[in-house]
Amino acid sequence: MSEPRPTQAHTSPLEEPTFEAAMKRLSDIVQRLERGDLPLEESLLLFEEGMRLSASSQARLDAAQKRVEQLLAVDEQGRPRKAPFDLHEDEDPGSDPGA
Repeated sequence: MSEPRPTQAHTSPLEEPTFEAAMKRLSDIVQRLERGDLPLEESLLLFEEGMRLSASSQARLDAAQKRVEQLLAVDEQGRPRKAPFDLHEDEDPGSDPGA
């Protein structure tokens, strides 16, 4: 029984996996790399996939932290701040929010 090729995604190339799916895949990649029994080229492909998953997961965590900070923000008198909130901001973790 062969394992999936490292370049095969569990979603289409244009579709980002959920945070949870990305973390599971990243864990699987780490376990396979730690075994140390893969050919060099396959190890490199897995490492590259892991780095992409790590970066996209970190971007999602950063966006979630920003949302929580916005929800918890208070003004000088300790009252909750009221500001527009973009619920879809985290859908494109690679975009530049300042652009």
